[in-house]
Amino acid sequence: MEQCDIAIIGGGMVGALAAALLAPTGLQIRLVEAKAPTPFAPEQAPDLRVSSLSATSVRLLQQANAWASIMAMRAWPYQRLEAYEWQGFNTTFNAEDIDCAFLGYMVENRLVQLGLWHALAEWQNVHIDCPNGLTDLKQTEQGATLTLNNGQVLQAKLVLACDGAESHTRSFTDIGMTAWDYAQSCMLISMQGDALEPDTTWQQFTPSGPRAFLPLGLTTGSLVWYDQKHRIKALAELDNEALAEQVRLHFPDRMGHFKVLDKGQFALRRRHANQYVQGCVVLLGDAAHTINPLAGQGVNLGFKDAQALSDIIHHAVEGGLDFTDAKGLQRYQQQRRGDNLLMQGAMDVCYHTFSNDLLPLKILRNLGLSVAERSGPLKNKVMKYAMGL
Repeated sequence: MEQCDIAIIGGGMVGALAAALLAPTGLQIRLVEAKAPTPFAPEQAPDLRVSSLSATSVRLLQQANAWASIMAMRAWPYQRLEAYEWQGFNTTFNAEDIDCAFLGYMVENRLVQLGLWHALAEWQNVHIDCPNGLTDLKQTEQGATLTLNNGQVLQAKLVLACDGAESHTRSFTDIGMTAWDYAQSCMLISMQGDALEPDTTWQQFTPSGPRAFLPLGLTTGSLVWYDQKHRIKALAELDNEALAEQVRLHFPDRMGHFKVLDKGQFALRRRHANQYVQGCVVLLGDAAHTINPLAGQGVNLGFKDAQALSDIIHHAVEGGLDFTDAKGLQRYQQQRRGDNLLMQGAMDVCYHTFSNDLLPLKILRNLGLSVAERSGPLKNKVMKYAMGL
């Protein structure tokens, strides 16, 4: 039986960041991941899976010594965020209004993971076990006994579940979930154009769901199309040229000539674990909570989870205390569960407010956007909160 201090199941963005933030403690860390990310090459087209990283997330990646590696591949800053339904009733957030160089960075998920894996390679106390996965977990007085796909048996004092919304690790605990479908799907479309707005991400609300543009470079970007499940399914069956024509018909006319490079879809579902800690198992990221991707906050919340737990474990190790102490782990749950629930609720209010076609409500919400545009310090305060400042 092999042993480690912390076993992290899931080596994606949140799991890899947790490992990188915990590495300086000197604890023996085992990162178990089913599939290694595809190596980067500059000529590759942008991936479909893209995240909008807040200023706080960028700082955490810098702290983890991963940001330089990510920037050496590709990451795109944006300075403006625009939200509207009717033209002329829009709210625009500008980085210069709060004396910042950027509001955030658009980065492909795979490149964030690669940058973190490059950083983890520098730590002798971190072992990446890939390809591998979890087939069984039993909690003991000493922690947990884990059985892996390759037959290995691993004894860990603490287990971090970072293996996504369908977490196998969570399934081995008694933690229940609150979950429901939004009755919609989301289509991601990577595209290339000659008249994009590389400094601006924008989102237009429609009764059938938002439509958004994420800049990824001077001539590349990603479109996000929310709609009813049957509508997204039909769009997914179109070839790229026919899909581009549908985009021209249903998206704002502000992208010039463009072509579709790739597409993908996923259903929208909200999940929240009833608790984040059960014994020596701790949930982070999508294993603990998923959120409507309306404002792109999913990975940023997961990164905050990793930061909060890392701070608690660092404090324990530096003080010569037991880093698996139940009170410390419960403190992590208290810090993060309320914040995540608040963000989920805020996104749901926004989603339901804009997802209908009642004329009185359409007038009210557009007036609300117009008022928000003129709210001055309040708007800047909201912007700073979203950026984690």
